[in-house]
Amino acid sequence: MNAIPGPVDADAGPPTTIPLAHFVVGLGFLLAGVAAGLGGGRAAHLAQVHLLLAGWVCLTILGAMTQFVPVWTGTALHSRRLAAAQLPLSALGFAGLAAAFLTHRRLWLPVAGALALAGVWTFVYNVGRSLPRDEWDVTTRHFAVALGFFVLVTVAGAGLALDRAVGLTPVAGVTRGPLLAAHATLAVFGAVLTTVTGALAQLGPMFTQASDWGPERTLLRAETVGYPLGVVLLAAGRLFGVTHLARLGGLLVAAGLCVVGAVLAARLVRGPVEWSPMLTRYAVVALSLLVWAPIAALTWWRAPLSLAGLFGGPAGGTLLLAGVVGFTVFGTLYHVVPFLVWVDRYSDRVGLEAVPTIDDLYDGRLSRLDATALVVAGLLSVAHEGGLAIDVRLAGGIAFLGTAAFAANMLSVLAVHDPRSPVATEGDAPDG
Repeated sequence: MNAIPGPVDADAGPPTTIPLAHFVVGLGFLLAGVAAGLGGGRAAHLAQVHLLLAGWVCLTILGAMTQFVPVWTGTALHSRRLAAAQLPLSALGFAGLAAAFLTHRRLWLPVAGALALAGVWTFVYNVGRSLPRDEWDVTTRHFAVALGFFVLVTVAGAGLALDRAVGLTPVAGVTRGPLLAAHATLAVFGAVLTTVTGALAQLGPMFTQASDWGPERTLLRAETVGYPLGVVLLAAGRLFGVTHLARLGGLLVAAGLCVVGAVLAARLVRGPVEWSPMLTRYAVVALSLLVWAPIAALTWWRAPLSLAGLFGGPAGGTLLLAGVVGFTVFGTLYHVVPFLVWVDRYSDRVGLEAVPTIDDLYDGRLSRLDATALVVAGLLSVAHEGGLAIDVRLAGGIAFLGTAAFAANMLSVLAVHDPRSPVATEGDAPDG
């Protein structure tokens, strides 16, 4: 972990129960989201998107950033009370949005949206106040920009919720369709992927132990400026219907994510360490980015305002949301959850008695099962979106198997090794 900048102060962050609670609740959203997709229909799709992207991915981001921003930067978390409050507000809001879509209760949407906004803004304020005032690295810059995108996406989401409930658009010439496209752009490419790229800039070199290579640093510095600018231009172009603006933004976004994929792939190839479940999943991320980027660039060059090209092409959604976002979260949690538990439970026993390693805390067979199932499900989904006669329900069923195996593996770490966790079993965890 020598890639962590500055002195590492584990006491600067919140108690590990706070991020772990985010991860556990997020796993519930993950399973619910995959299951919702099996139903089919517009309502189920909207519910699934919010369960997976908002409920699983964003809650995981909220917990991870709250824990590791103070640790990485060496600054104290602004408020542990706010860190604890953000989870119930956000989770209730995200669950309420999904329930409103599934039950067609439109009047619930503004209420659920207000709860989600309150939870996310609590997180933004707390983490924003915790960022250092100087000496920002690539990761810190990405996280700071991501906080701004979280604010924008919740504002756009609140507008959409009000419009769906009582009718709000057009406002200042903006109708619902462009606002929805801008909301999706700010959510996926702004809040989520800006966080992901910032995390990979830190975690890639940390866990591959690959030596620095000059051109990579130059490329990442360019991406730090070009990618967020591209997201803003793409979202604004879609919101106001300006094709040239959206096209330029899309090309910057595709180029930025291509850089992230290429740098991550190079580090994985050069890294001298043994591959772990984390690095295996990061390899899927790198490959997905390198396949997605040219497809997205071509799609957005031709029709940047097209709804079919919202995420960069016919198969862009699966490549981006499953291959990049999903596998980044899967891979990161395969280290973060066991690491937090190991530090709390076993680190002070090292040298005094036999203790398990971090990798001993999870089941290797389950990790291989979930990776295989999720890769197969992703490939089937890409083939379906590419026009092949693939039953999407088959892909959904295999994806549910993979996510269930992943959730079981993570929950078993908490149940067996962390007696303070929400899912802990009675009795002491075995040592060694």
